[in-house]
Amino acid sequence: MNKVLGRFYDNRRSDSVSTDIRKNRLAFFKSLLASVPGPLRILDIGGRQRLWETTDFFVQEMRDIQITLINLDPRIVNEVNHPKIKGIVADARHLSQFKNNEFDVVFSNSVIEHVGDYKDQLQMANELRRVGKRYFVQTPNLYFPIEPHFVFPLFQFLPIELRVSLITHFDLGWTKKITDKQRAKEAVTSIRLVSKKEVMALFPNANLYEERLFGLTKSFIVYGGWDTTPIHCSS
Repeated sequence: MNKVLGRFYDNRRSDSVSTDIRKNRLAFFKSLLASVPGPLRILDIGGRQRLWETTDFFVQEMRDIQITLINLDPRIVNEVNHPKIKGIVADARHLSQFKNNEFDVVFSNSVIEHVGDYKDQLQMANELRRVGKRYFVQTPNLYFPIEPHFVFPLFQFLPIELRVSLITHFDLGWTKKITDKQRAKEAVTSIRLVSKKEVMALFPNANLYEERLFGLTKSFIVYGGWDTTPIHCSS
């Protein structure tokens, strides 16, 4: 990723716009957590340990937090070594190992666009609402002009053949050039961004927060089950 794009999109940089947006997102999440009495059982779907370590969730005097982190990638699960985080290899669409309302909160950050087609996304949405008393889900907006994974203008609307050609010839965003065409096709088709209409259909009756960049909705946050006044954002 070049320096100009990195200034906006690289959340590893403390001075990037993406980092500022993520900080605001997590501050919003923490403000919702403040309304829930502890101890808290949180399910993180598709996350990583470092998110929790770098956002001071474990230094809140008023509560105890225990996090269960699930991920399909065993390497990410094997990285877990924090006493308050348990890692499990699991599929977000099939959470039969967990009981109804087993968790006080289910958290998911930029995951639902990776689980498959709309049917798969609906399965994930239904499962996380089943196992959690509350949920907080973030996902990029289909109609934001810069695709967030490949960081390329309108990449999500290009014909598949053109997307495959681009990724077989160039490094794009977070993805290094993939010379094998079949693997390149799998990479570009493995992401299904959702529209506002779709995200509200996946999470009926949810509250909606729209994260904005340059006046445009960059991503959506849907949240439900919280005893707090909903935040209404303009379309």
